[in-house]
Amino acid sequence: MLLKECRAFIFDMDGVLVDTENQYKIIEQELFENVGVTIDTAEHLSYQGSSNPVMWTMIKEKHEIPLPVDELVRMTEVKVINYFSALPEIKPMPGVVGLLGWLKEKEIKMALASSSTIDVIRIILAKTGLESFFDAVVDSVEAGAGKPDPAIFQLAQKKLGVPGKDCIVVEDSTNGIKAALAAGIYCIAFNGPGSEHQDQSAANWIIRHFDEIMAKFEN
Repeated sequence: MLLKECRAFIFDMDGVLVDTENQYKIIEQELFENVGVTIDTAEHLSYQGSSNPVMWTMIKEKHEIPLPVDELVRMTEVKVINYFSALPEIKPMPGVVGLLGWLKEKEIKMALASSSTIDVIRIILAKTGLESFFDAVVDSVEAGAGKPDPAIFQLAQKKLGVPGKDCIVVEDSTNGIKAALAAGIYCIAFNGPGSEHQDQSAANWIIRHFDEIMAKFEN
């Protein structure tokens, strides 16, 4: 698609709007230790961008954890909420506020589609001050499936009332990119902090700075 034909942007949150991927890795490694499993770096990176139920289902099957997935997910959610709630503020990724403001001025609709749960999303949006930019917010629970399943992006474009062919997704993880492409949506990969070891080669376009999007639209 031509970028100038775009009517809506759908943003991932962690690793795109905010630099939180490495914080999640630390939190999750503590949880892995608590339940007695060793997850090496390569395996851990393979779960990046996926929802907690997806991640824990795969880990439980591979490492034969006796605890039920629901309990593992609940433990993770409590720890993540406590962690982010305790932070005095969360700074948006450099360039994000400028891009969102520019898109808003152009009356391009915006949605947030994150594998994080709605409670975590609300905390992060409130602490970054980004909540006013988004016309719709979708989490993996509401979508009924986590990335790399395309459901979360399909629901986001449905909420915006814009066909997938007229949307652009901005993602950082391999799983998120797979989900966007499976939904039939043009995908921009943001190669920023926390995504250094993610395979972004399938994305339609890879950027390192958000002003690249504005420059491309203007040309």
